[in-house]
This record gives sequence, structure tokens and C-alpha cells, in this order.
Amino acid sequence: MVYSLVEKICNKEVFRGMFFSPVTMHIPDGFLSLTVSLVYWLLAVLVIGAALRRVNRDLGERQVPLMGVLAAAIFAGQMLNFTVIGGTSGHLLGAALAAVVVGPWAAVLVMACVVGVQALIFQDGGLVVMGANLFNMAVVGVASAYVVFTLVRRLAGARRRGLIAGGFAAAWVSIVVSALSAGLQLSLSGTSPANLAIPAMAGIHALIGIGEGLITAGALAFLSAARPGLFEPEKTGRADRGMLLAGGLAAVLLAALSPLASSHPDGLEAVAERLGFHEAAREPLYSLIPDYLLPGVQNEALATVLAGVIGVFIVLGLWRLAGLRRQTQP
Repeated sequence: MVYSLVEKICNKEVFRGMFFSPVTMHIPDGFLSLTVSLVYWLLAVLVIGAALRRVNRDLGERQVPLMGVLAAAIFAGQMLNFTVIGGTSGHLLGAALAAVVVGPWAAVLVMACVVGVQALIFQDGGLVVMGANLFNMAVVGVASAYVVFTLVRRLAGARRRGLIAGGFAAAWVSIVVSALSAGLQLSLSGTSPANLAIPAMAGIHALIGIGEGLITAGALAFLSAARPGLFEPEKTGRADRGMLLAGGLAAVLLAALSPLASSHPDGLEAVAERLGFHEAAREPLYSLIPDYLLPGVQNEALATVLAGVIGVFIVLGLWRLAGLRRQTQP
């Protein structure tokens, strides 16, 4: 049953005509009930608040720039949808990569920054349901990834292959578990029955998770070769100026490549179309840079590139302000 449903989703052509616009994976307003939205807002705020306290206590100013560059790279990476199979696409979540590089508590803040900027500036995901998106990506995604990564590293040892294998497994699990969480929210809201929404979300995201795993494993392999000390326990989260600059430039380059993103609908959109609740999505309350297209620019490819670069600098700027604030605190 699950295989048949996934096959129909993958072969269904929907949401045509969006070649130059990255496809959202975030839950829009209208998909979740107000009660469910408020509950997940509360859960997300509690965990993010705990993460803020832990990061302020355990990390120094040297880790803040790395967190900022990582957030910018993940933001840009999420704009690059890749074709999975048939007519469906997926893109980097980044929760596993963040958890491995800077640890779980810092990763929660990295992902919260990315999700917040996407919703507030680019109308990617609803504002009412943003708590659910934060919970799925910044809490569930990070937590599941870190647990799996820790288990695999214990089994495989501290060798480089253990890092890469753990990163792949953590990334795959983070995608699937986050999708299961979203499916549960849809069912709790009465948007779609649990016996349809949860298997559909899990099935298609199990395929998307393979791409997430390969990207994460490749990124970790590169980082471990370029800066092996980054993954040593006593140096976790530290990076030199050259690496930070290279990371920032890489984030800008990824944003510049965003017009090459797959035009196919992502897993959530395909499931929504297949199960018939896509029309429940509501228009955003306001519009700044909707759909990652900078207003006033006629060329869609250029509008997407400019929007992506602006997003990268917004994320970097927020973390720069956070670093300055830490330095001025007694």
C-alpha cells in the first residue's frame, strides 16, 4: 500500500511552471489547526530557550562565527532542490550536518535561525504554524540526527569512515523522523487521516533522505579532510578565519546556483496534492521576498540569485550581531 502510494506521488506532475523558484518543504498556514499550531509553538519555544541557555553557558565567542557560516550554508543549500524520482524533488535539511559540526544545542539555534529567516523574510512556511516547522526541523531533526550519529560513531569508532557513515545515517533518519512528525501534525489537525498522511510522508521522504545522506556525508568527508581538528572533542565548533571565509563564499555560491534547482514539487507538496488537501494552504499575511524571488527584478533567474544572496547575508548578519552582543556582555 505504501509503495503504491509513493509510486503515484512520484509519477504525478503538479505545481508546474516553477523552474526558477526553489520549492518549499515547509508547512504553510492552513495545513494545521490553531490548537496544534499553538501546542507546537510552545514546545519549540521551550526547547529553543533551553538551547540558548546551554549555548550561552558552554560555548564561547569563537564558536559563534562558525554557527553563522553554517546557518548561511544550510539556508543556501535548502534552495537547491534535487530530483528524487519521477516528478518529486527534495533538498538539504541540514539538521544532521549542524548537529555533527557544532553539537546538538548549537544546531537547534542554527536551524531555528534558518527556519525563522525563511518564514519571516521569504514567506517560506506559515507564521501561525512556524512553531511546528521549528519543532520538526530544529528540534526533531537535530535530536534524531544526533542520537543516530552518536550510536554509529560508538559502533564504528572515531575513525573517518565512522564520521562519514554516521553522518549519512543521521541525515537519513533526520529526514524521515521529521517527515513522520509533520505527518502526525497533519493527522492531529484533521487535515488528513493518520493512516494516509504518515505513511505517505514517510515513504517519499525515505527516498529524499538518501539524497540528504549523500550530501551530508560528502560535506563531512570534505570538512574532515580540510580541517580534521574540527571534529576533535576538545576543538568542536572551532574554525580559523580562512575556513570561515571559505564557508561564507561557499554559501554565496550555493545561493547563486539556486536557479538550477529542480522544478518538481517536494515531498510535502506532492503528498498534499495526492491526498487532496493542498488547497487548504493560505496566502501569507504579508509579502517581502515571496518564493525567493526579489520583487522588481524581471528576470526570474536573477531574482532568485539576488534573493538567495540577500538571505545569506541576512543570516550572517544576525549571527554577527549575536557575536557582538556576546562580546559586550560582562
